[in-house]
Amino acid sequence: MSVVRDLRVLLRLPDFRRLLTVRLLSQAADGVFQVALAAHVVFSPEKQTTPGAIASAMAVLLLPYSLIGPFAGVLLDRWRRRQIILYGNLLRALLAACTAVLILSSLPDWLFYASALAVTAVNRFVLAGLSAALPRVVEDERLVVANSLSPTAGTLAATAGGGLAFLVRLVLSNSDAAVVLLGAALYLCSALASVTVARDLLGPDPGLIQPRLRVALASTARGLGAGLRHLAERRDAAVALIAMTLMRFCYGALTVMVLMLCRYAWSHSEEDGLALLGVALAVSGAGFFVAAVVTPSAVGHLGPFGWMVTCAASAAVLEPALGLPFSPAPMLVAAFVLGLITQGAKISTDTVVQTSVDDAYRGRIFSLYDVLFNVAFVGAAGVAALMLPPDGRSAPLVLGVAVLYAVVAAGLFRWKKLAKK
Repeated sequence: MSVVRDLRVLLRLPDFRRLLTVRLLSQAADGVFQVALAAHVVFSPEKQTTPGAIASAMAVLLLPYSLIGPFAGVLLDRWRRRQIILYGNLLRALLAACTAVLILSSLPDWLFYASALAVTAVNRFVLAGLSAALPRVVEDERLVVANSLSPTAGTLAATAGGGLAFLVRLVLSNSDAAVVLLGAALYLCSALASVTVARDLLGPDPGLIQPRLRVALASTARGLGAGLRHLAERRDAAVALIAMTLMRFCYGALTVMVLMLCRYAWSHSEEDGLALLGVALAVSGAGFFVAAVVTPSAVGHLGPFGWMVTCAASAAVLEPALGLPFSPAPMLVAAFVLGLITQGAKISTDTVVQTSVDDAYRGRIFSLYDVLFNVAFVGAAGVAALMLPPDGRSAPLVLGVAVLYAVVAAGLFRWKKLAKK
């Protein structure tokens, strides 16, 4: 198979392997940290979780970064990305350790959220840097395969990290702090792995580097405006980002619904609910893996937009068929399908952006990409909070998401036809 051959070629590239190692360790730590947060915020016995509480937690953790993300993206195009990844992971290790201390203490919740917010903010910054750096270690003709392998392997690493966190919780009682410390250790390992990458390899070009903070910040606003103008001129990239943002909204709304179903409708205890959530995440991760295998071939036959149309249209049909029974077995099948569809569309979007956007602007565009992801997820949680009953069963939410998937499929199909003219 050509995909297998291309994967073997990629894995022979030492710089790609080093960058992939950094991503795997970093996202494994993300998985550990996210499970610890979910267990502490959503599945704690003393907390009566509601959709509104989940939406509020997501807003606290994600929206503040969304305000500074585009400006931080300019720095990805002004500073050495290798150094940003190195120091970002070191900072996350320190902040995660502080979060563990806060879990053990009786300090106010806002301090816990502030620490968790800082970890999440730096996390998105590091992931944007990894995505912007990928074309520096892979040729253009293998970017689709690289985008299938690298982010998907990172997602699987996050799933594995989440599984490791569940295992720690089974072995140790009241172990949220221990789980967070495990995440801190993995962030530190990712930082050490980044040292194996040459300082200047990941870009930007030497002529664009502005090592002094004051000079870099002074050019931030101008740089952001230039990045937005550059994106407006790259219509394929802009359309792909809009479509992926809407699909992320759909995925976010369904995620909150599954959280509530696991917490109240399908289980009789917090531990059972958390275990069910772990199964759903594992099944979705399997869908991500299948997407990594089939997407390069699908994009080769259909093109990136054709594959995105197929993904969105499939979701529009399958999501209500599997979701409306509101029972665990069909919903787990839906988790697999939506994992495949969402990751397949993301791989296509990453490739379109990387091939359409100049290297001098990639940091800004990928930071904007992350901001759109965050805002869509928080917006979806807010809508879900308004629509979901306490047990998580909402037919209007399931049908509304299906309609939105259909709108995305129709819009992308129309753009694909216009692009051919």
